[in-house]
Amino acid sequence: MAAAATGEVKLLGHKMSLFVTRVEIALNLKKVGYEFVQVEVHGQKSEILVKSNPVYKKIPVLIHQGKPICESAIIVEYIDEMWTSEPPILPSHHFDRAVARFWATYIDDKLLALVRALAFGATEGTSKAEAADGGAEAFQLLEEAFTKCSHGKEYFGGDTIGYLDIALGCWLGWIKAVEEVSSIKFLDEKKVPLLVGWAERFLQDKAVKEVTPEIDEFVQYAKMILASAR
Repeated sequence: MAAAATGEVKLLGHKMSLFVTRVEIALNLKKVGYEFVQVEVHGQKSEILVKSNPVYKKIPVLIHQGKPICESAIIVEYIDEMWTSEPPILPSHHFDRAVARFWATYIDDKLLALVRALAFGATEGTSKAEAADGGAEAFQLLEEAFTKCSHGKEYFGGDTIGYLDIALGCWLGWIKAVEEVSSIKFLDEKKVPLLVGWAERFLQDKAVKEVTPEIDEFVQYAKMILASAR
């Protein structure tokens, strides 16, 4: 959708950032034209990034009508509230929104630790075996969450991709890369069949497919980060 940009909306990011992908999926679902601005996030950070997010100096940053919005989850909610011509991303019911936000926070907490440990070797006091066990437990809980949130439909959000689908779906590329480099299977059809089916549907959606890098790209990027850290 980036090709349809009008200059009103810019997204500062890096193509390998899952948090940037999260925002891109939301923009695509809402059919918002935007300009993607690749910024430097390692070493000397890009001037536009530092200026737009002076507190954390992190991506993604959405710039709408000259005003920056930071943090991926906040940006997704902003997009949902700002562009209302397409179906909503967040659940309409207050309780369902609270549940979705809870699981989105859980996902980022658990999966960030998992990817750091198994893809980048940054265990921070946790062994790889412990990280793998924690990852397996997390996916079992998410299988149960899918059962409750989807109400028997194809997505966490029901008939269409919603907030929790985006929150978990943007991690799929890194999870599949972790599976490849660690030889540990988390999306196992015997253990989490509902999540496996959901992941296949999610990744085939046009709004997702056009902004999600290939698995090999994630693997090579992880190897590059590891090499530069030595």
